[in-house]
Amino acid sequence: MINNTPLSHIKELAEYIALKYNEKLTPVDKIAEDEGLKLFYDGYESGTFDGMTVYLNRKFYVHLNVDSGNKKDSTRGRFTLAHELGHYFIDAHRVGLQKGILVPHSSYTNKKQFDAIEREADYFASCLLMPESRFQSDVFRKKFSFDLIQYLSKQYNVSITACAFRFAEIGNHPIMIVYAENGFVKWKLESDDFPYKWLINDKKVPINTVMGEYFAKVNQGSVNKSEKVWAMDWFNYVKDSDINTSFNEHCIPYKNKALSIIWES
Repeated sequence: MINNTPLSHIKELAEYIALKYNEKLTPVDKIAEDEGLKLFYDGYESGTFDGMTVYLNRKFYVHLNVDSGNKKDSTRGRFTLAHELGHYFIDAHRVGLQKGILVPHSSYTNKKQFDAIEREADYFASCLLMPESRFQSDVFRKKFSFDLIQYLSKQYNVSITACAFRFAEIGNHPIMIVYAENGFVKWKLESDDFPYKWLINDKKVPINTVMGEYFAKVNQGSVNKSEKVWAMDWFNYVKDSDINTSFNEHCIPYKNKALSIIWES
């Protein structure tokens, strides 16, 4: 059994490591090298795993699967390596690997704990790649738009999704992120101060939204650019006095999937 690590401790640890290296882009490969970790960028077939940390003969080995897009210095490869560094630096994870308690893949019996551990490693990666002090300095007094997310994602060499997650947590403007497949919402995440918490249809993407029109194959020319939407079209529990409140939505589609970032005008 591996005990959960408080997120505040993970944040403090990750950002201490990042800021120790006085570089805009956190040098994840160099961090691994300085810790004596053996890195392998190899092909392990797509759909198997992104990264895996193994403890063998008193040494740690990290395998990055290039067949799943985890190439060195790519946004995905950097996040995956940062995630694996989380397993190494977070005490409970490292001890779990050394004792054989933490295994690379979940089973039915340990899936809940496995998912919690993976979320901790993801949070470590986010804090390592986008330290709060640097990130907030980059957004200070900047007006929010999707262009800001694009700018930040390039500055930190992270994906749009990872950058939006970090912005929702520590940015200077409340946003909501919605991800859907085949017209159904798989998950959403919003800033603590975002004015709405519930979607109008819960799981089905509302039709009168940019994302909804994409899945309905209507007005697809508006996709991948910011468009005005109304609070009542996306959210539940909108007061009568707020029915004319407008938001901006930027939808990024990919085949049967789409991600929307929503913010108040």
